[in-house]
Amino acid sequence: SFSPLEQHVLRNHDGMQQHFELGQFLRKRYVGFLSEPYVRYEIAVRSTDYDRTLMSAESNLAGLYPPNGSQVFHPGLNWQPIPIHTVPQDEEKLLSFPLPNCPRYNLLMNETEKTEIFLNMTKTYGDFLKMVRNKTGVESASIESIWSIHDTLFCEEKHGMTLPDWVTPEVMNTLWILKNFGFQIMFGVYKREEKARLQGGLLLDQITKNFTAAATLGSSGQLKMIMYSAHDTTIVALQQALDVFNGLQPPYASCHIFELHQDNESFSVEMFYRNDSSVDEPYPLTLPGCAQRCPLQDFIRLTRSVIPVDWDKECQLSAAYNDTDVIIGLAVCGCVLLLLVMLLFIVLCRQSEPAIGYSHIINQSDDQS
Repeated sequence: SFSPLEQHVLRNHDGMQQHFELGQFLRKRYVGFLSEPYVRYEIAVRSTDYDRTLMSAESNLAGLYPPNGSQVFHPGLNWQPIPIHTVPQDEEKLLSFPLPNCPRYNLLMNETEKTEIFLNMTKTYGDFLKMVRNKTGVESASIESIWSIHDTLFCEEKHGMTLPDWVTPEVMNTLWILKNFGFQIMFGVYKREEKARLQGGLLLDQITKNFTAAATLGSSGQLKMIMYSAHDTTIVALQQALDVFNGLQPPYASCHIFELHQDNESFSVEMFYRNDSSVDEPYPLTLPGCAQRCPLQDFIRLTRSVIPVDWDKECQLSAAYNDTDVIIGLAVCGCVLLLLVMLLFIVLCRQSEPAIGYSHIINQSDDQS
């Protein structure tokens, strides 16, 4: 049988080290902008309510804000507590995607499964998926969920565990192809903009509001950094909303960076993606239709189409779709009722037929005796 591990390497030293180094990278990048000692009103940290994302933020902050001077509260302890805010998992509507309880999104995913590209992938890798189900015992394994199997095997390998014989390099490569496709269809491929309005657009909306608030305050604002600690699907949902997703599942300790720059009275936005710790500089991202350093007003204008106006309302199915459901439902009920009436009619007809056969013979015998 197949028993998935915690799908994050943060539970071992490697994962904590990756996030600690990310914090050091941020410290080096923003030296002179962020105060060297921790100043509570300069940074706000928000995490989803999962052990691994809270630990990610903690490890990151340990690298970003090593204590010095009066902030050292215990000799030899190169760490200081920094607040991390969260909300219960069932109340999370900012950082954990895909969001549940959205019928319209579920319908879009059903429609995605009927697209030519999805059907071609299903046909091409149908035998492979069947083999994975047989080997793992995970009967529900599909293109949409195959990432969890790949991540579990990847984590087992990183932990030095021996993989099953069937898990060859070719198998791992095919799992990698399928999991990346699964991430692509989750928030894109088909009706990307509408999926974005129902998913990553919520986070993008909050980010643009953060920009607007910071631009309004200008240099008088005290808050300098907002840090979100979340999931690979969070980055994918956000990057699909921005139309800058590279099609690959984000590796561990990936970081999408937004920078708000001020030049006199003008403000602009730059984006970077750090998905490779072996290089010094993060990869610059360009919003389609704008320069890499995009004027704030242009950034807001170009992303407006993926920002929901009323998420709860947009998540509901349209009246036309509901009407179709009602018509289909009534038609089915009508057919079932007709069948029941016909069955009842047949039973009544049979009961009204005259008794024949043995009773007639018995009566004849009585007369002869």
